[in-house]
Amino acid sequence: MNGASSWADQWDNSGTAVVRSGGDGTTSNSNTAKYKEKFGHGLDKTKAVASSGFKKLKTGSAFGFRWVKDKYHKTTNKH
Repeated sequence: MNGASSWADQWDNSGTAVVRSGGDGTTSNSNTAKYKEKFGHGLDKTKAVASSGFKKLKTGSAFGFRWVKDKYHKTTNKH
């Protein structure tokens, strides 16, 4: 495969990193661990932002539907 990771290696969740280098084989696992840690912190922040955004979307859309429903009832109940 010319030094490239296979599809299974890229999507493996076992926790063991498969690092293949093209040349001298001096890639370190400490860099991999450092990037995994930073990536994990980034995911936590992303989850928090997505959660708060979803809550805002949910309350805003519920308010909007209620407003439309009230307007509809006001116009249909007039005699």
